[in-house]
Amino acid sequence: SVWTSITTDPFVHQLADGTLPNATLARYLVQDHKFVDAFMVLLASMVAHAPTLEDRVPGARFLGLIAGDENSYFLRSFDALGLSEAEINAPPAPVTKRFDALMRSAAASGKLHEMLAVLVVAEWSYLTWGEAAKPVAGLSWLHLEWIDLHRGDYFASVIAYLRG
Repeated sequence: SVWTSITTDPFVHQLADGTLPNATLARYLVQDHKFVDAFMVLLASMVAHAPTLEDRVPGARFLGLIAGDENSYFLRSFDALGLSEAEINAPPAPVTKRFDALMRSAAASGKLHEMLAVLVVAEWSYLTWGEAAKPVAGLSWLHLEWIDLHRGDYFASVIAYLRG
């Protein structure tokens, strides 16, 4: 199935066992960081369209995590990988452009169900990757921190919240 092909990509296993080449990780992180801006627009729009304060708070907390810990991870990773400004600011790949447009379209729709559909698929795939990853001992922080951002009780609770 499409879901299985998305959630069992060799990238995650190589990330967890330390065999993913830094050049591959760098290309991925540059593209994934481009995703963050449109994702934050979508998540903020979802929070704004949630019907109650009680419904908004978990999304707002998650938005803070993305803007803080996750964005910091990207910036520290770019530095550790020795990426130049030109490499960091490389044009988005076609798939990144399409996903960016999808997220911005869902955000602009004003329809909570459309926003949630995109958010659930995106974040549930990350959770599935993170949970499937079995990090080896001594794994580099570059690999382990990405995995840790996408697994665990808190991240699982975010997906449960989005699935509501």
